[in-house]
Amino acid sequence: MSNQDASQFFIEPERYELWSEPSFRFDLERRDFFKLLGAGVVVLFSLPAANAFQESGVGRPRGDTVPQDIGAWLHIGEDGRVTVFTGKVEAGQGSRTELTQVVAEELRTGLETIHLVMGDTALTPFDMGTFGSRTTPTMVPQLRKASAAARELLIDLAAERWKSARNSLRADSGKVLDVTGKKSAAYGELTRGQKLIKTIGDTAPTTPPPEWKVEGREVRKISNRSIVTGQHKYPSDQKRPGILMGRVLRAPAYNSTLSTIDTAKAEAIDGVTVVRDGEFVGVAGPDSARAAQALAGIQASWNTPRQPFAGDLFEYLKSNPVQGTGFGGGGHPTRGSIEEGMAAADKKLTATYTVTYIAHAPLEPRAAVAEWSDGKLTVWTGTQRPFGVREELCQTFRLPDDRVRVIMPDMGSGYGGKHSGEVAIEAARLAKAAGKPVKVVWTREEEFAWAYFRPAGVIEVSTGVKNDGKITAWDFHNYNSGAAGIAPAYDIPNLRVEFHATRYPLRQGSYRGLAATANHFARESQMDEIAHAIGMDPLELRLKNLKDERLRAVLEAAAERSGWGKSKSSPERCFGLSCGFEKGGYIATCAEVAVDHRAGKMKLLRVVEAFECGAIINPDNLKNQIEGAIVQGIGGALFEAIDFENGKILNGRFSRYRVPRFSDVPSIEVVMLDRKDLPSAGAGETPIVGLAPAVANAVFNGTGSRLRSLPLTLEPAKT
Repeated sequence: MSNQDASQFFIEPERYELWSEPSFRFDLERRDFFKLLGAGVVVLFSLPAANAFQESGVGRPRGDTVPQDIGAWLHIGEDGRVTVFTGKVEAGQGSRTELTQVVAEELRTGLETIHLVMGDTALTPFDMGTFGSRTTPTMVPQLRKASAAARELLIDLAAERWKSARNSLRADSGKVLDVTGKKSAAYGELTRGQKLIKTIGDTAPTTPPPEWKVEGREVRKISNRSIVTGQHKYPSDQKRPGILMGRVLRAPAYNSTLSTIDTAKAEAIDGVTVVRDGEFVGVAGPDSARAAQALAGIQASWNTPRQPFAGDLFEYLKSNPVQGTGFGGGGHPTRGSIEEGMAAADKKLTATYTVTYIAHAPLEPRAAVAEWSDGKLTVWTGTQRPFGVREELCQTFRLPDDRVRVIMPDMGSGYGGKHSGEVAIEAARLAKAAGKPVKVVWTREEEFAWAYFRPAGVIEVSTGVKNDGKITAWDFHNYNSGAAGIAPAYDIPNLRVEFHATRYPLRQGSYRGLAATANHFARESQMDEIAHAIGMDPLELRLKNLKDERLRAVLEAAAERSGWGKSKSSPERCFGLSCGFEKGGYIATCAEVAVDHRAGKMKLLRVVEAFECGAIINPDNLKNQIEGAIVQGIGGALFEAIDFENGKILNGRFSRYRVPRFSDVPSIEVVMLDRKDLPSAGAGETPIVGLAPAVANAVFNGTGSRLRSLPLTLEPAKT
């Protein structure tokens, strides 16, 4: 599979939480926009023409048909205010700012005049969700075209009003002007009193990157002031008149079933509503204290069956395959012959790499406020998939789509962990019973225990190489963790890469970068083992087996900035590198690590990361994404791991689950390659994949100890 082909598979098979297909119907009609927003210009897309935006069959419309409705993207009001509609959401990754820049660029207007409505199922066009680094490659072109079409329509209006030649007019600074400078009209003047609709296709003229004036520049995050002053209201901050606080009774372990229950004490508390609906038991009270008191008063006993997993996790995963396509089971394309490649090799290597379960640990746990009114349900919740959560609510309460609205206030991070709608369903159940709005905010312990985890996995790699560094065979098998990033970019004539679906003991699903982190860890560690086996520099080995010029470019950029090869590795200063490709982005990482074998500790001293994802829309935001991914990657590389036994999470709080701290953060240097000749790709995930293998390779180069399991753990020296 070529890199280009691999980049098209943006619904990766390890998104376990997405395989129950939500259905969809877009119910907002054109006239509703004018009711909500007043007169002005509305720019629409015919959804069949923009169907690529829907990205996959997961979440496709009912009956597997393309919707024939019109999706509205942009409205310019009489006051010149621009309202933009997108189903994508803001979770701290900066998409609100980036998309605002795109609209400002094409409309030739100021950022301050633009307001984005994001992730509101009653107002925005259908969107599968904010995941897979798809906001930039799918939504940016969409809003470019819509904004460019609006700009052209405004010029048409001015030409008609002034009876002027259209080519004598231009748009600038929120106005249409003629070339003489004698006539000008603000956008609001041109739209006043008119209800104009323009439907566009794929031919709207857009501004090429070399001519960008707003895109390509550093712009402060749109919501910075409200966030730092505490004015922004996150999902957990939402309030409604008469709101109650909800809590839910949790089982002691996975797969436990309710045996007996006594709710008398809880029901006796003033103002408390107790709900029992099958296995669901919850309470709603006037405040958090009484809700907690009511929950504590419920006496329940549970049947906890013997869990299917006991003993070695990785042996269990390897020994319990499952058949079926639901989780991406089955192989990937092969080329050449592994047997012939091995026969041609001067050296043969075989290694096994493992990765543990880790948690998302978002700053803001899951939260939702639910309110019923006249048979309609409105939910404010933190989710990466508002339309997916709406469908879950519709299915649970047997409601049509037009009776459920999901609103996503900008939330406090997701990392792939907020795709499912459990907390929204819980709040809605309690609100329906109480007859009042109910807020449910998961505790940190609930977030650790009942959210899904990044899958654990086993990866077995067998390789063959000539003494001159040419790799002749590559046999790569991933068990359970997933297929994202599994295909190497190296030019290897005999190749087999396969993902094997297995049974698994914990709930698992999407995590930033998905299995690309595991697959890059195994692949790039193996590359260093090959280099060591034939006595070749790790950078030289990679370049010898690479034809992809974009990947070569980031490797060379990272090596140059880091000073690769100028210092010899030692335990006090170990040097390692890695590289990779995923979701349209190219990355190379160099790490400098200090190792204290006596104490069994390592410290990350310096990270240099080069990244290229096409044309850069906002350099500062891209740098933030890269730095954030590196910091998050430190946890998975060095210490994050879920500890569990018999279906129970044993370290489900921050005092027991180690995440990166300020003292763990090294010196970080980012090198960004701006390719204005290429389309912009997303950058939310790929920058995380290079850290773990670079650190493992550094430890090996400096100490000779090869660490093949994540998190990387050194054994203290024996005394």
